Amino acid sequence: MSSNSDLHRRRGAAVARGVANALNIYAQRAQNAQIWDVEGRRYIDFASGIAVLNTGHLHPRVVAAVEQQLRQLTHTCFQITPYEGYVALCERLNALAPGPAPKKSLLFSTGAEAVENALKIARYHTRRSAVIAFSGGFHGRTLATMALTGKVQPYKAGFGPLLPDVFHVPYPMAYHGVTPQHCLNAIEQLFKADVEPDRIAAIIIEPVLGEGGFYIAPGEFLRSLRSLCDSHGIVLIADEIQSGFARTGRMFAFEHAGVEPDLMTVAKSIAGGLPLSGVIGKSEIMDAPPSGALGGTYAGSPLACAAALAVLDVIRDERLIERATLLGTALIERLKALQTRHSVIGDVRGLGAMVAIELVRNQRADQPDPELARALVQAAARHGLVILTCGIYGNVVRVLAPLTISEALLGDGLDRLDAALAEVLAHSPAPSGALSA
Repeated sequence: MSSNSDLHRRRGAAVARGVANALNIYAQRAQNAQIWDVEGRRYIDFASGIAVLNTGHLHPRVVAAVEQQLRQLTHTCFQITPYEGYVALCERLNALAPGPAPKKSLLFSTGAEAVENALKIARYHTRRSAVIAFSGGFHGRTLATMALTGKVQPYKAGFGPLLPDVFHVPYPMAYHGVTPQHCLNAIEQLFKADVEPDRIAAIIIEPVLGEGGFYIAPGEFLRSLRSLCDSHGIVLIADEIQSGFARTGRMFAFEHAGVEPDLMTVAKSIAGGLPLSGVIGKSEIMDAPPSGALGGTYAGSPLACAAALAVLDVIRDERLIERATLLGTALIERLKALQTRHSVIGDVRGLGAMVAIELVRNQRADQPDPELARALVQAAARHGLVILTCGIYGNVVRVLAPLTISEALLGDGLDRLDAALAEVLAHSPAPSGALSA
């Protein structure tokens, strides 16, 4: 049997260093909200493969759908000989997308691929080139999408020059005193100082920052963006890649604001772990590029489409939208209780079951503590819990447990997080003003 240390040695010799690992444990099998490594150790999964497993690891209905498809065909390329699964999934996505306008969809393989194609569609529709994105946003690692991503390290450094005509403005962050009006003022200043609005093809925004730290865009701000885009003929792109498919207590997070985006990018939890992404949008915009201008060899694979259709059934039949709200309430309550005992937790925030804590020094929002966040991830693993960091400074710990997790296992995981934080703080110099655990 391979050990974690043996596999990590082999990994160091065989795998390029550019891809990092949060933990040096090697997964062998998983079920719902649990993972077992190659040495047989069990972990509660609060990461879901970065929000990919809203329906949990190996949901039986998803497995059954993939097995059935596997016996029929695995690939023909939709552009050569199409198949019903692709069409059926687009029909389902169109029906689920927010807003009354008629919708169309197309499918790809990765989130970055979806974002790049959304940009292509917006540019073709508007015949404009420039894009506005937000500081802290994450839209991918490809050459175009990393230009949109609002975080330099480790995504942009050394890879320039980047895609031109990309402009960044602040994202609303209540904990840091950045209001929606600050952000709208920044856009107006951008129009005066850097780029005229009639050169902007699109504004792209995550309704909840994912990699950027789980800050939530207020509904008033998203509605203001909708009005601004309408005034200037700009395409509003909602990046729902991490926040979509019931995670926030709605099918898509934009629904909380009552806003209909022009285009929406989706991926991650769409297919229960199989590579799949898509762009959903208003028909008149989606149909702007001519036939043959969009596509991809593996885009919308039959296996992934079958999985995605099963995922949508599970979300509906197991009422995961409602369950996300219940889980989020439980998470916020427990983490706020933890905050009262540990002043290093500067903020607890979330939308549905997309929840995070922000770790700081001296109870100050302007003193992030990424070292503590990194230590907490490793300590949690020693306690049998998988968690992730995020945020511009890497000082935010996010909770993305599968929406199918049991209450007992959720509580067990939070107990382990509590113990891991106590362990880390016991072995760290006490910050000024710290409370005892």
